[in-house]
Amino acid sequence: MSQFAVNLIFIGLSFALYIGIALWSRAGSTKEFYVAGGGIHPITNGVAVAGDWMSAASFLSMAGMVAFMGYAGSAFLMGWTGGYILLAMLLAPYLRKFGKYTVPSFVEDRYQSKPARMIAVVSLLCISLTYMIGQMTGSGVVFARFLEVSVDAGIWIAAGITFFYAVLGGMKSVTYTQVAQYCVLIVAFLVPPIFISFQLTGNPVPQLGMISEVSGEGVHVLTKLNSILSDLGFAEYTAYAADPLNHFLLTATLMVGTAGLPHVIIRFFTVPKVADARWSAGWALVFIALLYLTAPAVASMARLNLMTTIYPEGTSGSQIMALEESKHPEWMDTWIKAGLLKYEDKNGDGRIQYYNDASEKGKAVAEANGWAGNELTVNNDIMVIANPEIANLPGWTIGLMAAGAIAAALSTAAGLLMAISSAVSHDIVKVTLKPDLSEKGEMNVARVAMLATLGVSAYLGMNPPGFAAQTVALAFGLAASTLFPALMMGIFSQRINGKGAIAGMLAGITLTLVYIFMFKGWLFISGTANFPDTKEYWFFGVNPLGIGFFGAIVNFIVAYAVSLATEPPPQEIQDLVESVRYPKGAGAAIDH
Repeated sequence: MSQFAVNLIFIGLSFALYIGIALWSRAGSTKEFYVAGGGIHPITNGVAVAGDWMSAASFLSMAGMVAFMGYAGSAFLMGWTGGYILLAMLLAPYLRKFGKYTVPSFVEDRYQSKPARMIAVVSLLCISLTYMIGQMTGSGVVFARFLEVSVDAGIWIAAGITFFYAVLGGMKSVTYTQVAQYCVLIVAFLVPPIFISFQLTGNPVPQLGMISEVSGEGVHVLTKLNSILSDLGFAEYTAYAADPLNHFLLTATLMVGTAGLPHVIIRFFTVPKVADARWSAGWALVFIALLYLTAPAVASMARLNLMTTIYPEGTSGSQIMALEESKHPEWMDTWIKAGLLKYEDKNGDGRIQYYNDASEKGKAVAEANGWAGNELTVNNDIMVIANPEIANLPGWTIGLMAAGAIAAALSTAAGLLMAISSAVSHDIVKVTLKPDLSEKGEMNVARVAMLATLGVSAYLGMNPPGFAAQTVALAFGLAASTLFPALMMGIFSQRINGKGAIAGMLAGITLTLVYIFMFKGWLFISGTANFPDTKEYWFFGVNPLGIGFFGAIVNFIVAYAVSLATEPPPQEIQDLVESVRYPKGAGAAIDH
């Protein structure tokens, strides 16, 4: 059986599962459509949260970024996991206790302001749409490789499948589909590194394999990887981040942004009680940790396998033949056809030179060997899904990886669609424009919003502002500068009023959006950027991926300044904030 047939079987079976679940769990009311009826078991919801939260960026791009960035890529690991803990501890239980379906609903009721609600809606749409671009990009990468279609065609296929089950069943369908998708993606992510770790070190546990010796060589995996990278002018894998400022800012932005993600927050309204929201947050952390604790091992082994593929005799020996297909691995041809791996024989020697031609050491190596520049370009997003092929694992592991990667992208895309559709249908149309809209009419508006969102995100996914993880990082920056401060201040401060919240959100999102668009293109449209996206052009050396942290600080400062200069919130709102923070009926502490 050909590899294409194996891939098709795994992908087809996973699609059949998702569609079957969608048909089984169709939503019959707006409550089922928005919050799955509010009766999901905490463990089930925890799995769904994990599936929703771990996107194409987590599955595809994060390990790829870590593989190529080394320690600097740990910002994604620390930011996303740390942010989830912030969300689970500081926001989710209190928002669930407040009892509103959507984040904008909370903002309006807390701040007694319809303009604040609309700003929250606009912010939510900007965040979710940017995040969707990353999911569509990731889906296109997967489909391009495993279904042997173009990246653009792959994006439209993913959009069609997501539209079907999200539109049909709403949050109820999405919840159970996300449970299935999590199971698929976590098995797909864990199985290949177990094989690779055993193959490379004799230890089947990837986390232990990463710090073990390479079989028969008497040298540790990370030591060997550091040596190869250093010889070729790359930074050592374990070297400290070369740009500590932006490493910190990216980590902080991802952390704060994660805590403000609307599509994850809404998941905590699908359980019956506040206590269940806490339990589901804890269970989700367990399920998330399975992937995130494995990602560094996946990244290091993928990078080592790539380097040893190009230099099978070590950096002092010959590189693989570039021009004759029979002389280089089959996996390279498949990714070249997908357009995600490129090489150019610049010095005409018929071999592939892969090194850092921008570093001084790389230039010295090139001069000594007669190289004319780096000849291999690898898309970060392929490192995880190409890993089984690079390591020559069985065909079924490659098919499983295909199904897992698609599951990761589709699960988050569906969650984002729910956040966007609920914001449009409930917060804009039902509450603001047409209060007498029927339940059926509201659900129809939500479905039209889903269709429009998929169309826009698919188009932008064909022209993304970066790798999947980078695009997602931009969405987190927007969340950090708008929703997170508004939610935090709304829960933990009685003094912040509607005017302060409005001013803070406007200041935060304006700063963040303008800065991002200046370097990434206005509305992410290619060719509209004001400056090249390189360090020498960044203001004060701040990477656009890390600007969200400054946006959050500006939001907090402006909100407090305006609130202190204006009247305090009504007493009933202050009492409401107090009641949300403290359990009803809790007595004073007892002195033992």
